[in-house]
Amino acid sequence: MTTEEALTQIFKDNFVAYFRSHAAHVNVTGRNFASDHKLLQKTYEDLQGQIDVIAEILRTLREYMPCDISEVIADSNLPTDAIEGDALELIDLVMVDLEYLVDEHRELITIAESEGHDEVANYAQDRVLALEKHIWMHRVTLE
Repeated sequence: MTTEEALTQIFKDNFVAYFRSHAAHVNVTGRNFASDHKLLQKTYEDLQGQIDVIAEILRTLREYMPCDISEVIADSNLPTDAIEGDALELIDLVMVDLEYLVDEHRELITIAESEGHDEVANYAQDRVLALEKHIWMHRVTLE
């Protein structure tokens, strides 16, 4: 897999993770609604912000951002069915998506470094840190 291919896959998975976390944010209910709603908002806003960043990195690599939404959804490695459940289930489902993104970014670091794309590897390292912080917040909320 090339840097461009790995980054394109991350774009697709990040897009689906963004949608799923946004749906969880809007649909969460329960006694801790306010704090759960805010936690999920921080997550979806972070993922939403990466859509443009990843697309622009792809353009610097002379690739195009995926532009067929059905392809983005079909090619995502994340579940694309309804994200449903109580607050704890929603937070956990979003956390699992974040953990998957961390693994993909770690793989991107290795690929990008091997191809001499240090700037992409640095970006992926920064994303691992940001995603791990979200995972930590989700994990301690579930404890």
